[in-house]
Amino acid sequence: MSRLPQVLTPTEEPIFEDYDFASLSPSSSSSPTSTSARTGSRPSLPRAPVWVDPESLPKYGDTSRIGGNAPEFVKQLNNNTFGAYGLGDKDCIAYTVGKDVRFVEVNVEPRSDRGGRMEAMTVAEVDVTKKMLNGAGMLHGGCLAYLIDMCCATPSVVLGLIRKINGVGVTQAMNILYHSPAPSGTRLRIISTSITLGGRCMTSRCEVIDHRTGRLIASAFLNKMQPNVAKL
Repeated sequence: MSRLPQVLTPTEEPIFEDYDFASLSPSSSSSPTSTSARTGSRPSLPRAPVWVDPESLPKYGDTSRIGGNAPEFVKQLNNNTFGAYGLGDKDCIAYTVGKDVRFVEVNVEPRSDRGGRMEAMTVAEVDVTKKMLNGAGMLHGGCLAYLIDMCCATPSVVLGLIRKINGVGVTQAMNILYHSPAPSGTRLRIISTSITLGGRCMTSRCEVIDHRTGRLIASAFLNKMQPNVAKL
């Protein structure tokens, strides 16, 4: 059973202990008889309009082979968000690379060293192919930046679904360190972890490694923010 603080400011994170993932459902965030209401914890408030709502997006991808302890509907909604927001239509430039990305693991767990606050982690994989290369025959830095931007955003989506707040935003800043090149045929393993998730701002970190050798290819920090829907 979840135990949430009674009062939260927009920048505070609830502390979860012995969290019951089974109590979550795709519609629980909008139902007047949600888990928080039934258990007497902080009541759900009407959600303000959001820029991208994962629950409103079309189904994308097969989640049957995605490991990790996150609920199945969270894995699916994360996939849906990546497909709709990260890829776009087939004639979009992002689609040619993003369609090959496969999420293999989605985890959510409390961090004892952070007072029990929840941390989300996603693991995605993609093979480097010719269309992703630069003139030197290595993975293009711009292509890798795209992969990091999209994959590193997913822990916020996942954590937002668990906390019943929106974790989808636009990129404000991204700091990438390129450690080593990746030739064609390299299987990238993109490990992304949430750092903070507030009322509008969210931060995560990412490591891109060579799946076969464990060699670090790039590392990054990503900061995103929910835009003001009224100004879009």
